[in-house]
Amino acid sequence: MSRGLPLLIAHTILQGFDAQYGRFLEVTSGAQQRFEQADWHAVQQAMKQRIHLYDHHVGLVVEQLRCITDGRLPDAEFLQSVKAHYIALLPDYPRFEIAESFFNSVYCRLFDHRSLTPERLFIFSSQPERRFRAIPRPLAKDFWPHDGWSTLLTRVLSDLPLRLPWQDKARDVSYIVAHLSEHFGARTLRESHLQVANELFYRNKAAWLVAKLCTPDGTVPLLLPIHRSDEGELFVDTCLTTAAEASIVFGFARSYFMVYAPLPAALVEWLREILPGKTTAELYMAIGCQKHGKTESYREYLTWIQQSDEQFIEAPGIRGMVMLVFTMPGYDRVFKVIKDRFAPQKEMSAAHVRACYQLVKEHDRVGRMADTQEFENFVLEKRQISAELMALLQQEVPQKLTDLGEKIAISHLYIERRMVPLNLWLEQVDGQQLRDAVEEYGNAIRQLAAANIFPGDMLFKNFGVTRHGRVVFYDYDEICYMTEVNFRDIPQPRYPEDKLSGEPWYSVSPGDVFPEEFRHWLCADPRIGPLFEEMHADLFRAAYWRELQARIKGGHVEDVFAYRRRQRFCVRYADAISAKVS
Repeated sequence: MSRGLPLLIAHTILQGFDAQYGRFLEVTSGAQQRFEQADWHAVQQAMKQRIHLYDHHVGLVVEQLRCITDGRLPDAEFLQSVKAHYIALLPDYPRFEIAESFFNSVYCRLFDHRSLTPERLFIFSSQPERRFRAIPRPLAKDFWPHDGWSTLLTRVLSDLPLRLPWQDKARDVSYIVAHLSEHFGARTLRESHLQVANELFYRNKAAWLVAKLCTPDGTVPLLLPIHRSDEGELFVDTCLTTAAEASIVFGFARSYFMVYAPLPAALVEWLREILPGKTTAELYMAIGCQKHGKTESYREYLTWIQQSDEQFIEAPGIRGMVMLVFTMPGYDRVFKVIKDRFAPQKEMSAAHVRACYQLVKEHDRVGRMADTQEFENFVLEKRQISAELMALLQQEVPQKLTDLGEKIAISHLYIERRMVPLNLWLEQVDGQQLRDAVEEYGNAIRQLAAANIFPGDMLFKNFGVTRHGRVVFYDYDEICYMTEVNFRDIPQPRYPEDKLSGEPWYSVSPGDVFPEEFRHWLCADPRIGPLFEEMHADLFRAAYWRELQARIKGGHVEDVFAYRRRQRFCVRYADAISAKVS
């Protein structure tokens, strides 16, 4: 191969990434219009389209490179030369970090995820850490309360690029001021100011204003979800000002934001201050750069594993029939491998399971389904695998293992945020914590259903509890769309003996679901049953599910809030609203 070829290949890869990110920004920039026009189905389509862009453009570059090299695979020295030329292109490149991930993806596609060495790939970045600590151009604007907070907030809302009229801007400003006064006090507010991100963060049916409230005691988030009424008027739904609330809004169980970010590293650096509990990987994923988030996630894993003397063990909880799940005791992630053979009652293929996980990746997760990162040929050191787990791997997934001497490679796995399995959580708590968990579980089911997702297997073991106490679904092998299910009432028995029979006295077809049966396993625990009947008895009625189906089929897209309904201004200040109306 010619001497100039490595440079040509490096330029081809970088130009391919430029094309990908240009389309990424183009799709993202349409978020404002979709919001203003209330085109919620277009919102969902754009979300899927943007996720697919990355792999599509990787494929285009791979085909270009195969043409350039006449289909011949280059040797190790040639590949190192390509990487060296690529590195030389990055010092002045504004999206260097994602460009490195794109290079990795092209390499993995060309070489089938093999020979993943630091000489050939960007296992770690070639550029200085946090290169955009000094932001090259302003990402936010400062507002000072010289004339009071009402004037400041009125100016902030008036400066937004949204082209719809406000329902009642003065009312919303008064609610925000009331919230701030209640939480911070007049003296602190007089000495504070606001730094507002230039771009709105769009997701689902909301446009989020993201800001930093800079107080004498430190900087806290200030988040305003702006909604559009059915009449086409804007209103602020609530005000969130704690790190915990912001963490949930930017959580791993939610869809990626649509935010225009030509300098993603700079935006991540800006967000870091108000989201201190989020890793770099989580911040990139939150703004839609999920493939680079995966790269950062792997780097965080490598940093952890190099410092840990723990061993991988089977994850706590009831062993799954489809997935083998393992973790490290001190690590906040789990590793999920599809078993070579499933339990007899699981009539599905590995391809079906992978399709279910991809469905979740592309769907609106409404804060109730954990995001996952998919890896191929994932290498582990044998010394870091417990003997019990090694035996389990060899028993359950031998076809996915490759022996590499002191290491093994697992051909395919998912990495997911670790949570406490809900069944274990329910065993450990009582009182208000138990009540909250049962309420959260039912709310999770409702919100998934409203988003056109039926979990399939609704057992408590398939859900987890996050550090914020939220219940999240994480077992996807039986997931399907609500519109694919036939919700039926159990027919009346023909004879008294029918109820005593071990077999149903009625026909059951594929896709049939009988909500009355949920009661048998959800209410079996005498501590849980009464709570469930009190808060979620309608989940046992087929009519409830059919009504939801009808709304979905009619094109309705449900509102999903990243906060408690009691935090909504229309609930918090209901008395003031009623007094004004009367």
